[in-house]
Amino acid sequence: MIGTIANASTILVGSIIGSTLRKGFDEKYKNIMMDSMGLAATALGINSVVQAMPDSKYHVLFIVSLALGGIIGTALSLDTLFDRAVSKISKGSNLAQGLSTAILLYCAGTLSILGPIQSALQGDNTYLFTNAILDGITSIFGIGIALAAIILFCWQGAIYLLAGLIAPFITDTLMTEISLVGGVLIFASGLGILGIKKIKTLNLLPALLIPPVAVTILSHFGI
Repeated sequence: MIGTIANASTILVGSIIGSTLRKGFDEKYKNIMMDSMGLAATALGINSVVQAMPDSKYHVLFIVSLALGGIIGTALSLDTLFDRAVSKISKGSNLAQGLSTAILLYCAGTLSILGPIQSALQGDNTYLFTNAILDGITSIFGIGIALAAIILFCWQGAIYLLAGLIAPFITDTLMTEISLVGGVLIFASGLGILGIKKIKTLNLLPALLIPPVAVTILSHFGI
């Protein structure tokens, strides 16, 4: 779980630094750092898609997954439900509002969900280390954001442990299809950070559940 530990640690460090330097930290530097991280996330998403696409056995599955996942997520209003749940916890205080935003940013992002899975199944912490840099920079807005590190650690830790339990059932074909869908979602997150297109990636997250079901059924019939 080194990636998750690193991710939570960067939030703690970033919030401490931000609390110390926020008065003298010019807005233009915050903006250029966010732009840089948005470009990095976008590039990472494109790279994931490019790597997975040639190995995909079911070339249209990722399209179907995104469409069905988006419909399911929108029907369930996942983004709205999550926002309401966090708002109830926040109780309207300024600190709570900031923490609410941080929780959404750190836990609802696709990097934070895909990262522990890839770490557990492949021993690859690339997504988590990338997310750690993103979260560390965005946590410079105050010491109160450090509370989000605890929630993030529990969130990613739970995903990591769950991924470990299902590891024996994961095939290369399935991981390729999940990586393909995940790459698109990471690319979408990058577009959001850059302010190019605000996509409700939380509503698209059910798309990650479609490949396991589809691959299992197709494999059963020898397709």
